[in-house]
Amino acid sequence: ECLQRTGSFKFRGAFNRISRLDDAEKERGILAYSSGNHAQGVAAAARINGTTAKILMPADAPRSKVEGVVFWGGEVVTYDRGTESREKIGQAIAAEEGRVLVPPYEDPFVIAGQGTAGLEAAQQLRARGESPDIVVCCAGGGGLIAGVGLAMRDAFPGVEIWAAEPEGFDDHRRSLASGKRETNERLTGSICDAIITPTPGV
Repeated sequence: ECLQRTGSFKFRGAFNRISRLDDAEKERGILAYSSGNHAQGVAAAARINGTTAKILMPADAPRSKVEGVVFWGGEVVTYDRGTESREKIGQAIAAEEGRVLVPPYEDPFVIAGQGTAGLEAAQQLRARGESPDIVVCCAGGGGLIAGVGLAMRDAFPGVEIWAAEPEGFDDHRRSLASGKRETNERLTGSICDAIITPTPGV
């Protein structure tokens, strides 16, 4: 996935969602929030599809990711991820400016787009005559693992899907165990900044 157009699988979901907008929606522009990878994917997909993107990014986002958004023509607005809710700020900006919100994972078209990574992996495994017992996939908000899980379970019905999470940010594991969405105690503090989310997506 490092060979994707913006260096991450996030381009898959962003492009799948944005390419489905009608002309009126494209005229309104896009609003997204992201620590960087979804941000760059949205900015690139917006440019390719003839619309604009305003991206809400944490003030401590890696400079290279901010520069990537700007490179693709996106406008960056920052917030403090330790004290502010990107979802609340993003929804307010989208409503005020009439922009279409393209969330990083809580969208069926985003999940389907991310799932093409799993679809391709399944096709490659089948071409080699292999059938996996377990698929391990990183999990932040859950868009990638949801899409990959759907694709892999379709191709290999008995496969187990395991979520890989940063130490101290195991909200998926705890949510699956409790049966309700659990929240991480911290919002920062891992080198895996791209998959730190407060709680799994719905």
